[in-house]
Amino acid sequence: MRVVLLRLCLASALPAVLVALWWVASEGSTNVYWPPLRTILAAFPDVWTAERLRADVLPSVLRLTAGYALAAVAGIALGTLIGSHRRVRAVCEPVLEFLRAVPPPVLVPVLMLFAGIGDTMKILVIASGCVWPVLLNTVEGVRALDPVMAQTARSYGITGAVRLKDVVLRAASPQIVAGLRQALSVGVILMVISEMFAASNGLGFTVVQFQRSFALPGMWTGILVLGLLGFVLSVVFRLAERRVLGWYHGLRAADRRSR
Repeated sequence: MRVVLLRLCLASALPAVLVALWWVASEGSTNVYWPPLRTILAAFPDVWTAERLRADVLPSVLRLTAGYALAAVAGIALGTLIGSHRRVRAVCEPVLEFLRAVPPPVLVPVLMLFAGIGDTMKILVIASGCVWPVLLNTVEGVRALDPVMAQTARSYGITGAVRLKDVVLRAASPQIVAGLRQALSVGVILMVISEMFAASNGLGFTVVQFQRSFALPGMWTGILVLGLLGFVLSVVFRLAERRVLGWYHGLRAADRRSR
């Protein structure tokens, strides 16, 4: 319990200091673009009602989830294929480097031509940016498979789907999870950008509408909601990571104790 309380204090110390600095720095501000923090917090419950959460936050989360899941499946599948075969990697590497260099926001007008301005376009924008961290980390994780482990699995007759699941993907899972963590932050950014271009709801759309109508405290509350959403997603991801990589963290802890 003492360790848990210490970790909570350490985790909340910096946010508390930053909020306090923001409060003091903005107190008494007459700048319409930078209202006092107390004004922003006072507007929060009036702006983000249960109805607005359903109308704006929920669609954004669903789009992010769909795009992120699509990128995760495609990135892991393609990354495993490319990382496992040297010739496939040699053929695909120049194309991957070219496509990776294209910023995903640039694809928004192109995707609008083919997918319209509905949810499909926004999901594809999110997936187009999230797929690269997952794909590249999966390729490197699969390539780094220990040759001794691969030879041992072959000696025991472990092949096919069992080898892929229990040897290749398990050994590459720490790097795959690292790619998924990077992709999550990219997905949140692209979710907002895609909703700013053409949308009738969502967090990005709402923030832009507040800005265009000069409802600046409402705009700042939208930015705070985005930050809180990112924080919640990070905590959820960390919990999932501990469950998926429990064996890996256990091995590292045992190795540290042995030293």
